[in-house]
Amino acid sequence: MSPSRPPAPQGAPWIPPSETEQLLYEAGLRGDVAEQIRVLADAELFIGAPKADVDARPDNVYWPPQQAGKGLLVRPVLTRGMLPPWHPEWVFHQVTLRWVAEFSWRDPRLLLAVNGGTPGQLLLPTTPEHRAGWLRVYAEKERGAGDRFVALRHGPLHGPLAFGLACGAHLAFGNGVPWNDVGSVYMGYTHELDTLRDSWDITGHDGWRKELDALLDGRNSPPEPDFALRIREELRVARGAVPSPDEWRETAAGHAQDLGASPVTVRRIEELVRRIVRYEARFRADGLLPPDGRVRKTVAYDYGRAVNLARWGLSARFCAPPEAEQAIVHAGALARSAYGSWQEYSTGYALGRVLRFDGEEYGPFHEQNVDAHRVLTEHEGSPWLNLPWR
Repeated sequence: MSPSRPPAPQGAPWIPPSETEQLLYEAGLRGDVAEQIRVLADAELFIGAPKADVDARPDNVYWPPQQAGKGLLVRPVLTRGMLPPWHPEWVFHQVTLRWVAEFSWRDPRLLLAVNGGTPGQLLLPTTPEHRAGWLRVYAEKERGAGDRFVALRHGPLHGPLAFGLACGAHLAFGNGVPWNDVGSVYMGYTHELDTLRDSWDITGHDGWRKELDALLDGRNSPPEPDFALRIREELRVARGAVPSPDEWRETAAGHAQDLGASPVTVRRIEELVRRIVRYEARFRADGLLPPDGRVRKTVAYDYGRAVNLARWGLSARFCAPPEAEQAIVHAGALARSAYGSWQEYSTGYALGRVLRFDGEEYGPFHEQNVDAHRVLTEHEGSPWLNLPWR
């Protein structure tokens, strides 16, 4: 039996939980099925299944017909906003309208039920002609790899949990998932399992907790960037002015040498300072930093990923909501103590990320940082404009 979302109080108006459900509902009121198909073509769709069944056959999506009202036979899907609360033994496959259209529909009586049993319910015939139409609409839709601002109206919007989730908004934006969701799904159960195994070598709770703690402690990223940035801040405080790049580089190299660093490591510190200077110049040109701005710490990159690792672990059923939420709140508190504003936090995250992965190519890692920063500092619904830093 699939878990379900509690119904709205009797007599209360139904509030669509996100823009997707809003668009589907409004098109339904107009009888505009074509527009509903266009919305579905751009939406994430989910099929629920018992966790034990998916674990036994992770590459198989078992999607049996179900009996609906009035003797109808349907195959159900949900949009993200209509997903039920997290349950340890019930998980979800993420699919697309194209996947649904290409599924084997042998019985012409079967209907596709989108958000069945809700005020936004949509029942669609699944004849070959109808499904061919879905594929045409899907092919016409322009879909990126993510990079969009999404929020849930019933998700956390205020308080420490919302603040912590907002610290993970860079990756949420990049993945096109709601920034304020701590629920059943991030991208999809098997997707989370694969990502955690392949990218993090995580296959269960203990490995997930170990990596999460390393992020919260700021131990995942290399220490050299924050070492170099700390030297610059110490020079600034001591001299009452920001040091020149040459003075900063020489002082950082000297400190590293005094601490027993090898000649190779000292040269790396010198080159790191040069790289930071170049990245900061690019950040200013692209609007991440003001004309005289600079980055003070990069630990934001670990804190932002800690928020998302908590969400991934929850989606993979490696933890329960209380443990994930506690980690997210803790990440937010750490970020708040390390930085003075959302803008400062964002540039620290951006520098930590490009130093780790971009190699001064100013490619996707940098471009994604710029896009996320602009949207999150300008979109009227962004938590960075609605949650005070202090």
